[in-house]
Amino acid sequence: MSVEVYLNFQGNCREAVAYYAEVFGNQEPYLMTFGETPQDPSYPLPEEAKNLVMHARLNILGSRVMFSDVFPGMPFTPGNNISLSLISRDMDALKDAFHKLKDGGHVQMELQETFWSPLYGSLTDKFGIGWQFNYDVEQEQGQA
Repeated sequence: MSVEVYLNFQGNCREAVAYYAEVFGNQEPYLMTFGETPQDPSYPLPEEAKNLVMHARLNILGSRVMFSDVFPGMPFTPGNNISLSLISRDMDALKDAFHKLKDGGHVQMELQETFWSPLYGSLTDKFGIGWQFNYDVEQEQGQA
C-alpha cells in the first residue's frame, strides 16, 4: 500500500504536467481527457470538459504524482488543490481506511467500481484533508 500525491488544476493541467515533466527530465506523459473516457448517455459530457485532463501521471524522483483538471462546476481553491491517494491491492485495507476516515468527514464518492478500477472512492476527512482510495490494478497486471 502507498500514499501518493494528487494535484488538481483549473483547466491548465496539460501545461502543468508538461512543465513538471521538463523540470524533472521526464518524457511527455500520456494524458487521458474526460472526452476519452467511456460516456454515460444519461449524463452527457459538457463540451467544455471534453479536452480537460481527467488523469495524468509522472514519476518525480521515484514518487508517483498524479494530475487532473477539475470538472467544470466543481469547486477549486488554489492552495487546496492537493489530495492524498491511498493505493493498494488490498481491498479490505482500502475499505477499512475509507470507513475510518469518513467518520466526521464528507464523502464525495462512495467506494465503488469505476471504468479504471474495481474499487475507487473519495472523501474529505474531519481535518479537511482530501483522500482518494484506489485499488491498484496496474501493479496487479505487472505495470509500473
